[in-house]
Parts: sequence; structure tokens; C-alpha cells
Amino acid sequence: MKPKGRHITLDYSGFKGDGDWVLKVLQAAVSRSNAREVHAHVSQFDGSQSPLGFAAVVLIDESHVSAHCYADEGILAVDCFTCGEVNPADIADDIHMQLTGSIPTIKLVQRTKLDRFVMEE
Repeated sequence: MKPKGRHITLDYSGFKGDGDWVLKVLQAAVSRSNAREVHAHVSQFDGSQSPLGFAAVVLIDESHVSAHCYADEGILAVDCFTCGEVNPADIADDIHMQLTGSIPTIKLVQRTKLDRFVMEE
């Protein structure tokens, strides 16, 4: 079976930051890759309808890079999903370096890899 896409997820604890900054981190990682950004957006959640935090996404021609945060718990989930030739691990590594270089309290709790669009050969 041959995958057409790959998905990398990163789960962090000890996150301190805001959605606008994380969106810039995601966009910077995408711009340093061979992926093509199509659209970017962040939504801040004030805790009135959903938990305090944010959701950020960079839509790329090859799929997406996103982050979701529960600010009151200091947890952040990042996912990098690409199809074709773009390697999501490179984007995930870039994001990880930016986060750990800027936030001394952050800790990577889990990293996963999943093949997507698996096709029979």
C-alpha cells in the first residue's frame, strides 16, 4: 500500500503564547518549506462559548498546517498534513524548533506519524 499523503501531529504541555504568534510560527515554517500557502486564519476563543484558547490554520496547496490551544491548561496540539512531495516532518521540525526556542516551559509530550490517502498498489 502506498500513501499519497502524510500527517504529523505534535502535542505539547507548558505552552504560553497567543494565537496570532502561533499563526506566524506556522506561516514561517510553511514559507521555509516547498509548500504553497493558500490562506491563513486564527480564531481566538475568550472562554465564553468554548474554552479559552485559539485555533489557527494555514491552508496550503498540499493540505494544511494547524494548531489548537487550551490556554488555561497550557496545552497545544499541532498537525501538519501534506500530500505529494512536501514532507510534513520538515514543517513539524521547523515549528518545533521555533516553539522550543521561544518558550522555555514548553514540552513535547507526543509526536505521531500517520500515512494518509493509502492506496492499493
